[in-house]
Amino acid sequence: MEVRFLTAGDRAVSVEFGKTICLETNAKVRMLDEKLKEDPIEGMIETVPTYCALIIHYRPEVIRYGKLVKELEKRLDNMHEVDNSSKRKVVKEVPVYYGGETGPDLEYCAELEHTTVEEIIRKHSEHEYYVYMLGFAPGHPYMARFDEPFGFKRRESPRVKIPARSIVVQQNLSDFIPFEQPCGWNIIGSTPLDICNFDNEDPFLVHAGDWVKHVPVTKSEYDKIRRDVEKGTYKVKTYTPEGNA
Repeated sequence: MEVRFLTAGDRAVSVEFGKTICLETNAKVRMLDEKLKEDPIEGMIETVPTYCALIIHYRPEVIRYGKLVKELEKRLDNMHEVDNSSKRKVVKEVPVYYGGETGPDLEYCAELEHTTVEEIIRKHSEHEYYVYMLGFAPGHPYMARFDEPFGFKRRESPRVKIPARSIVVQQNLSDFIPFEQPCGWNIIGSTPLDICNFDNEDPFLVHAGDWVKHVPVTKSEYDKIRRDVEKGTYKVKTYTPEGNA
């Protein structure tokens, strides 16, 4: 397996498996990540999966760069296969209220695609999304679907601040916005679920390697789910795709 070891400052190393964003490359990132959880290296602080690389933060006073690379090479030779596109077992359902005040770009996206609002919603909600990584903000997922991508990209003028829980899209990508933050993507809706809540044992709604399905809901359904989330009584729904038991 060909990999590159790149320094990321004086306390991190990036193990790069390629430059192409695809499931095959990302599977290798996850394989090393899981191997390091199973067999950690002394001096390692944390791992950060990205599209094509795994970043390992470490304490240089405990382990030097050269020794760390040698230990990583050992684990690269003994990685396990991980479940991916053909073996995914669980898909998380994320309710989405499309349009309205929480989806100000929905009609604009339909214009860009020369289609209807209903068709934008269908394309966005009909397919499952793979979570490649978390980044930019805590719990912020970068997700992609592999069928019927949109033709439009980012907005020409980013917004300085958009609401938390916004659903933003471009091409075949879709993200959840965990907090009020800057964003240059198109906002087509909102989810009543918390993307990141540090009061929870697991603060993040999704993690790298997860699969997600957007489920359209009405405004009244959105409001009810939001109340349940705030009371701590809502449980995220999941399902197992046929043939992936």
